[in-house]
Amino acid sequence: MKTIKFKSDEAWQKKFAAAVRSNVNNYFKENGISTKGNFTLLTQTVGMLSLYIIPFVLLLTISMNIWASILLVITMGIGMAGIGMCVMHDAVHGSYSSKEWINRIFGGTMYLLGSNVFTWKVQHNMMHHAYTNIDGCDEDIAGKGPIRLSQYASLKKIHRYQYIHAFFFYGLLTFAKLINDFTQLAEYNREGITVKYHINPVQEYIKMVVIKLIYLFTFIGLPIIFTSYAWWQVLLGFFFMHWTAGCILSTIFQMAHVVEGAQQFKPDANGVIHSEWAVHELQTTADFARNNLILNWYIGGLNFQIEHHLFPNICHVHYRKIAPIVERTAREFNVPYNLKPSFIAALRSHIRRLKLLGTQPEKTGDQVKDQT
Repeated sequence: MKTIKFKSDEAWQKKFAAAVRSNVNNYFKENGISTKGNFTLLTQTVGMLSLYIIPFVLLLTISMNIWASILLVITMGIGMAGIGMCVMHDAVHGSYSSKEWINRIFGGTMYLLGSNVFTWKVQHNMMHHAYTNIDGCDEDIAGKGPIRLSQYASLKKIHRYQYIHAFFFYGLLTFAKLINDFTQLAEYNREGITVKYHINPVQEYIKMVVIKLIYLFTFIGLPIIFTSYAWWQVLLGFFFMHWTAGCILSTIFQMAHVVEGAQQFKPDANGVIHSEWAVHELQTTADFARNNLILNWYIGGLNFQIEHHLFPNICHVHYRKIAPIVERTAREFNVPYNLKPSFIAALRSHIRRLKLLGTQPEKTGDQVKDQT
């Protein structure tokens, strides 16, 4: 695993990092509230689990026409994405509850998506959060075949129209995770990450296989056994469910980091990024649609990615309140605060960024950054 260091000779950057932490911490102290989840998080948890489980139970127990079935599996996909964004995400970060056993339980909802908690924690918590938009370290902008998300990746002809076809491939995210968990675990084992976190790779492999087999038997096997649907109809429904979830998850994630104004970096020859980590997070991250309460409820505050990256141990239910504090502090220190006013504005910005990355030649050199 690469070691990246964040260093800056500018004293104000350290002062900004200290100030933003102090200002946000004071908000919780002055209001006497916990940084963890509250009743809103409970309603989200119940709502997302219900969107996922209830349609599945209805499919198993009630005869219906094919169009009603398709509607239900799409609803399951919406619920699956919601579980990932609202429930699992906070729990794996340890921000769902102050009690670790509660975080473990709700972090385990990742298994309801057919995925693995440990590989997600390494890819997301350790790599993406620590090294946001850094080429070669952040797997979220790594080369993904027909999609080019990094300005340092090789440009291919297929990338020219990625702003059109990317969203189809976004829908394959959760499918890819079903398989990539195995290759990721092998890679993390080679890099010594499993040993570092006291994970027995053999036991983790066995757990991964068992959980995935149970998952596939539940969501493919049971409908084949207990319903009148043909096997190919069940597989098609499984595809619709996963594609819906994958498209939602990928699009929301990319709208925070692959948009105009979100910079990308390469470390220098010594593995150094020449800015403080807190400043780097603002340089590489964007908020969007902060006043859209419905969107904020459904996507678990992932439209407040600046706040989430600075304070991943604070539950997302508080981001709407602390965002003005973070923004005000950033303005005081003249740190860019990348805010897209609406969902549509952020989506258009992402599409424009995809279009540019589909034609922009590969950048080279130490710490070249995107200025768009």
